[in-house]
Amino acid sequence: MIKLAVLGSTRGTDMQAIVDAIERKELNAKIEVVVSNKLDAYILERARRHGLEAVFADMRRESGEKKTREEFDAEVLKILEAKQVDLVLLIGYMRILSPTFVRKYKGRILNVHPSLLPDFAGGMDMDVHAEVIKAGVKETGCTIHLVDEGVDTGEIILQKRCAVEPTDTADTLKAKVQKLEGEAFVEVLRNWKF
Repeated sequence: MIKLAVLGSTRGTDMQAIVDAIERKELNAKIEVVVSNKLDAYILERARRHGLEAVFADMRRESGEKKTREEFDAEVLKILEAKQVDLVLLIGYMRILSPTFVRKYKGRILNVHPSLLPDFAGGMDMDVHAEVIKAGVKETGCTIHLVDEGVDTGEIILQKRCAVEPTDTADTLKAKVQKLEGEAFVEVLRNWKF
């Protein structure tokens, strides 16, 4: 069984596909903990609804001063180490991981990007879909890749594709790509070899 940690800052739509696959016994995995840097991120509520441990990791010190990336990541690492997770999944995680974090889980951090990398690397969420439409490309999709110390530069594990229709908006494209993202994560996890 693969022990997973999910880091997310948004709704966690892709996590739902993983939860559903686990519940249907199609995926031999367990989500040990879901961590968010946003107190109101729906991914935490989604986790609680499925009986998963949901942790808000505050990016501010008690004084109100913002923690450094390294300080914040050290706290998240403690949470993950206590759970002895095998893989870390970044699902709508709107933070760049510190080099220390990446080295600790080298080869075991997976991110989903809402384009066919290397195209539209570095962008996030709706900005990527808007750029895809603006560029006039006929095909887009998602990429599951390993996280390294760069931004969207890690080894590509899987890509799934869909057509960009002339009538697509950033919202409609996001919906199509998100469906692919969940499918891609489940496929990668089902075939994961340590």
